[in-house]
Amino acid sequence: MAEKKAQSFEKSLEKLESVVEKLESGDLPLEESLKFFEEGVSLYKDCKKKLEKVEKKISKLSDSLKEEEIDED
Repeated sequence: MAEKKAQSFEKSLEKLESVVEKLESGDLPLEESLKFFEEGVSLYKDCKKKLEKVEKKISKLSDSLKEEEIDED
């Protein structure tokens, strides 16, 4: 199996939105729908992981700012 190349959050989200549109159309055969659903789940997990990583960084930065404000008092 080939390794997946890392994508930006925006690119993953764009692909996920495209997959959702295709699935919502209701025009796909069952097997193709399943493949798109699997791809959508994978893209969702990727986006969620990237968001959680960014949230942790923001939280750490915010905490460090709070600590600096306390030290300045």
